[in-house]
Amino acid sequence: MKSLYYKFFALALLVCNQTYSQSVPAKIKVPLGGNSWVTAKSKNGDEKVTNNGWRNWQYGDAIFSTYVKIQKAGSLKLTAVLHVPGGESTLQWTINGISKTISVGGMADKEYAIGEWRITQPGYLLITAQGISKTGNLFADVSDLYMEGTATDSPPAFVKNNDGNYFYWGRRGPSVHINYDLAEVTDDVEWFYNEITIPEANDVIGSYFMANGFAEGYFGMQVNSAKERRILFSVWSPFVTDNPKEIPENKKILLLKKGDKVHTGEFGNEGSGGQSYLQYNWKAGETYKFLVHAKPSENNYTTYTAYFYAAEKRKWLLIASFNRPETNTYLKKLHSFLENFEPETGCITRKAYYHNQWAVTKAGEWKPVTKMMFTGDATANIGYRLDYGGGVDDGKFYLRNCGFFNDNTILKTKFSISSTGKKPEIDFLSLEKQN
Repeated sequence: MKSLYYKFFALALLVCNQTYSQSVPAKIKVPLGGNSWVTAKSKNGDEKVTNNGWRNWQYGDAIFSTYVKIQKAGSLKLTAVLHVPGGESTLQWTINGISKTISVGGMADKEYAIGEWRITQPGYLLITAQGISKTGNLFADVSDLYMEGTATDSPPAFVKNNDGNYFYWGRRGPSVHINYDLAEVTDDVEWFYNEITIPEANDVIGSYFMANGFAEGYFGMQVNSAKERRILFSVWSPFVTDNPKEIPENKKILLLKKGDKVHTGEFGNEGSGGQSYLQYNWKAGETYKFLVHAKPSENNYTTYTAYFYAAEKRKWLLIASFNRPETNTYLKKLHSFLENFEPETGCITRKAYYHNQWAVTKAGEWKPVTKMMFTGDATANIGYRLDYGGGVDDGKFYLRNCGFFNDNTILKTKFSISSTGKKPEIDFLSLEKQN
């Protein structure tokens, strides 16, 4: 009887301990290397976000911003792991306009309590940090934030770790896609026509607004820097590698012709193949037209050709024409996408309208494309970044990503629009005569 009593007591104690441990949630680690940006640069400094956190924090006019999506209202306590290379510093942390100031010092990594906030509604939370004063050369090197409190009872969304280089991909932000439904097009598609309009202020550096994607390549426009923009057309080699130098001669993409001032060469790091681009100062608010052509040719090759309608010049421009070996196909898997290839701008929203899509069959029949499915990349699917959207706006398909907005679109949602019934007027024979 006594042994039974002790067994019951031990079981009760175990249950009690489990209940207690479950009622006191562990701190949640937010690695700054994958979730922060320098949103205000100092005039003279070189502050940066690295995989190990914040570095070179020297001037008080620099602001580091961290984003986490909180799933429920409640209390939120923050701590930070940091060290001060020399002297002592005073740092200010702000959430929803409420600031907390802490004093820190010491060369060894240490966890400091920052403060507690009341989060009144779920959604993306902006946490900013700014240096107030220091006696040493740097304010601090900061590696991680830790969160706890009832606001974290439902797991927050952020980039959890750097497995698979996710700090890089997470800071770039989620890529989003339009997958066009061609179920009603029963013949082979030889031409695909699309239009893009970028709203003003959405032409963010690092954006690739891809208009005409197909199974073997892609065609669209980019913002490469503050001074350079490109119209880019690429075709993948059938030889799968990220290093174009590894492609055998008989599997290389062959350039047949290119337009005036178009640069051509090879690309790698995302598969490899032939690349072409035209430096062109396209503008937000204007509508640009894209046309891609695919047709099987001799010796088991398929020829792909891209044309861009320059709105400012009111004419179609040849970008390039490539031959792809070991390929016998027309256009398949038509799609568009929006991606950011610059991690430093992954905290800024960009949006694009994709509209007036038409497929032209090998028999010359024009078919409006009015249905699509919205999808995202691995960063979206794993739930590390939820600032993605797409669908129909004002009768046009659209894509939107980055910037930590809260009204995200459910992945794999299908959308449809009504056709205008006004097919473009294009002289294909004249286009094909361009050299």
